[in-house]
Amino acid sequence: VALLIVIGFMLPGTSRIIVTAEIDAPAATVFAQLNDQRRANLWSPVTAVDPNARIEFSGPARGAGATITWDGTVAGSGTRTIVDSRPHDYIENLINAGEPGESRSRFELYPLPGGTRVDWTFEHDYGLNLVGRYFGVLIGGVIRRDNQSALAELAALAESLPRTDWSGLEIERLLVEPLTIAYRTTTSAPDPTAMSEALGDAYFEVLAFIDENRLATAGAPLSIARSFSGARLSFDAAIPVRNLTDATPKQSGDVRIGRTFGGTVIRVRHVGPYRTVVETHRKIAAYLAALGIERGGDAWESYVSDPTEVDDADLTTYVYYPVRDRP
Repeated sequence: VALLIVIGFMLPGTSRIIVTAEIDAPAATVFAQLNDQRRANLWSPVTAVDPNARIEFSGPARGAGATITWDGTVAGSGTRTIVDSRPHDYIENLINAGEPGESRSRFELYPLPGGTRVDWTFEHDYGLNLVGRYFGVLIGGVIRRDNQSALAELAALAESLPRTDWSGLEIERLLVEPLTIAYRTTTSAPDPTAMSEALGDAYFEVLAFIDENRLATAGAPLSIARSFSGARLSFDAAIPVRNLTDATPKQSGDVRIGRTFGGTVIRVRHVGPYRTVVETHRKIAAYLAALGIERGGDAWESYVSDPTEVDDADLTTYVYYPVRDRP
């Protein structure tokens, strides 16, 4: 017994296991899978060892404070909380905070040409717990193997998502009120020049309707994407209006009165020529996929700059995507 005690004190008091993987995906996309406990549970699921485990999520959806709690016959019970989050390069989780089994799990991300390196450090401080020190030596290999397997699952998930790097997006999450609009539905080929011409013709008709019915414009022109079929895009050229009366017709020719979406959206500010807005849409689509956010309606663009007064490089366009809130 004395010999076991002496050996126990000679064993490391801290167990530290580091595994590494190179993932063929942007750092922002990989980070999104780590910064959200629901996303993390896709590649390192508690239910992998205990399908009947009860799982609950609490705290914010992402970042510091996001928590997963589990309770199962095989998996046991525990919690994992993000305590530090630095986009898009560092995440730290605290596991079973304040309990004898408290440990830390840290992820450091390093951009590579065309991908990301992830260093995962798992650390447990056994202190003077001699049994724990022996246990740490015995299961170190198991933890390393399991973490390497989890990183492989993380890589598979991240590499299945769009490869567009969306890290530079300035994203706002807003609650917008619906607007009354006069609009005309039009179509064009998916080409910036063709779309610009189609919008110009449609706006001309909408403005004529506004003048004819003595309405007032109430905001910047909008383009609301509706559908894509074959080689044609369908979208609404819309202008917010006010001063409607009971005598205002709901439709005249191809121009109608309607309402825009009201609810939760993400908004991204695009600065530059209209022809480059398509790249912003690609980045938004990659962002939504990486975070597992479900769209809640048709996207639209708001052209707040007057192209007759502002240079192409300085044109400001706001891009809106309705999204569904998590239950």
